[in-house]
Amino acid sequence: MSRAYYRGMDYRRAITIEDLRRIARRRLPNFSFEYVEGGAEDEVTLRRNRDVFERFGWLPRALVGAGPPDLATELFGKPLSMPVVVAPTGFNGLLWPQGDVALAKAATAAGIPFTLSTAGNCSIKRLSAAVPGNLWFQLYAYRDETVVDRLIDRVREAGCDVLLVTADAPVLGAREWDQRNYRAPMKLSIPSILDVLAHPRWLREVMIPHGAPTFENLTEFLPPGQYSALIGAKYSFSQINSQLSWRDIERIRGRWQGKLVVKGLLCVEDARRAVEAGVDGIVLSNHGGRQLDGAVSAVELLPAVAAECGARLTLMVDGGFRRGTEVLKALALGADAVLLGRSVLYGLAAGGEAGAAHALGLLRAEMERALLLLGCPGVKELGRHLISG
Repeated sequence: MSRAYYRGMDYRRAITIEDLRRIARRRLPNFSFEYVEGGAEDEVTLRRNRDVFERFGWLPRALVGAGPPDLATELFGKPLSMPVVVAPTGFNGLLWPQGDVALAKAATAAGIPFTLSTAGNCSIKRLSAAVPGNLWFQLYAYRDETVVDRLIDRVREAGCDVLLVTADAPVLGAREWDQRNYRAPMKLSIPSILDVLAHPRWLREVMIPHGAPTFENLTEFLPPGQYSALIGAKYSFSQINSQLSWRDIERIRGRWQGKLVVKGLLCVEDARRAVEAGVDGIVLSNHGGRQLDGAVSAVELLPAVAAECGARLTLMVDGGFRRGTEVLKALALGADAVLLGRSVLYGLAAGGEAGAAHALGLLRAEMERALLLLGCPGVKELGRHLISG
């Protein structure tokens, strides 16, 4: 009998993130899955994000009596049950009804933060009321400063402690495989429409009861009564600040009194500049391979950035994480935590809140097992002495 992945639709049968990915692929119409899955242009960076983990090998310690593994850590003064954060992702309502709420509930139950995107389908006010947990907010610093200021005010009013500013999107990357599903912006091609009709369960559960999800964080800035997904997307794209600079970060720093994180840095010099700007943390990121194709993986930069700036700010990383062992490799290379995007979205698409919780549970079990096999008592004891490469 040849090897084969699970071919069904029950997320509870998934024993790896890849199993959940395949369930999500079967459940979603192609345009929705491609939005999650795809990268920019030839997807060189997307593949590099996955390949990088094979460059680093473990150096386990034997006969050390490490005891039960401890995944607990702390980030910005708050305890985490494990060293991961659910990353900001947009249009989650295309994967599951009220996808942002489902993800936030799964994250809160797992004892980790959830980051709501500006392009989320739930407002930060509504989310904070529905899920009183460790909520972060991701901000696109649009060129209209009054819009940026109003969004910051709303985040403060909602009681969020961490504001995460995306720095690597002065223009949207060329996500060509995603674009091929459309004949015009937000208008599906005929083959894509037929593919949607071939997924009646998704239609019945996601689209028919709720319609296309809207961008609730942006409705305040849209024409009265015009809150459709198309109008919201057009507004968001038109507001992109192609001249975003450190001056903008410093202005936001002056207005926001909570913890400030800049996401999307990919060089030591920018990490050093973040320290100078008074930023509390950074996320080394290439935007999941969705922006500049051919960029390095964030994991490759970890040792150098950790050596230069790790003692002066909270250092996080994202991009391509599918295994608990990969999370531990990032920590051993100097990261304080890892942001998870697609790996949790696969769980959401496969089974909603319970599916996302299942994904986090799989990763947790892999981390605990790996710590035991490494002879390492906890994530706080991880370091370069346990890894080669």
